[in-house]
Amino acid sequence: MGMPRFIAAQIQREKIGWPMGPGPPLLVTTSVIMHTAGTYALLFCQPGGLELGMFASSYAVRMFGITGGFHRYFAHNSYKTSRPFQFVLALMGTSAWQKGPLWWASHHVEHHLHSDRIKDAHSPVTGSLWWAHMGWFWATAEHDVHPQKYLDGTSRVAKKFNEYPELVALDKFHHLPGIILMATCYGVDGGAGLLWGFVVPTVAVWHSTFCVNSVCHVWGSRRFATSDNSRNNPFVGLITFGEGWHNNHHAFPWSVRQGLKWWEMDISYMILRTLERAGVVWDLKVPTNEQITRVEEKSRNGEYQQRMLAKNGGL
Repeated sequence: MGMPRFIAAQIQREKIGWPMGPGPPLLVTTSVIMHTAGTYALLFCQPGGLELGMFASSYAVRMFGITGGFHRYFAHNSYKTSRPFQFVLALMGTSAWQKGPLWWASHHVEHHLHSDRIKDAHSPVTGSLWWAHMGWFWATAEHDVHPQKYLDGTSRVAKKFNEYPELVALDKFHHLPGIILMATCYGVDGGAGLLWGFVVPTVAVWHSTFCVNSVCHVWGSRRFATSDNSRNNPFVGLITFGEGWHNNHHAFPWSVRQGLKWWEMDISYMILRTLERAGVVWDLKVPTNEQITRVEEKSRNGEYQQRMLAKNGGL
């Protein structure tokens, strides 16, 4: 697992990839260029007020596109919205260069079905920490047994959203929103705008998101007994707008709220509550206090804990 597996998979990916198709080629090359450019920006391109503003807004919009859109809406159906705003969510998420909404959500659903087991595409338990963090993403088509459900339209997410041609097109041409954002940043502020409005926040959103797959399955606390190694990590919760309360999420995957205690910062949920008051989203699903207490009590039961572990082969 890990680096040799990744190199072999990437060689295969380079042979079969097509720039605007279901799996882009040159992902490693793209990653190296982006990380190199980001490092250059941090070391040699000191940002001013405009650049810092571009970084903050680019990071925030795209992080919410991933967390509030790809994850909580497309993957888990934790609230409802209109068709126009559904497309806005997909556009924001796709601009983060983590592929399209249907691909992302379909794979995430599979993660919950097989979490920390051999079929989990990004588990540090069955793979390696590095593979779980980003190796799986760059080479997933050759490793992952699940994309066929996505490709043939039989995944739950694909069956639900394939009826919207705008989402299907965005899923196929998932590079375009990022390219448009890249051009816009360059037009606003030249090379500095390109670096601080696109490159640095893209890499930051990548690693923040990937920390949920890696860090939050290794380090943190476990409030609920689940059949995986998911953990609550406050730092990851902060940088990912609430996704770091990962054990909470695996206990209640359908919940739009992941920070279940008042002090568990969940910025995405706060944004969605604001949008709810404005009538943009509705039917937000949140567990009741009784539901939370019931699962907490079960989680303190030794027999229940063993039953959860048994589902995962004694993890």
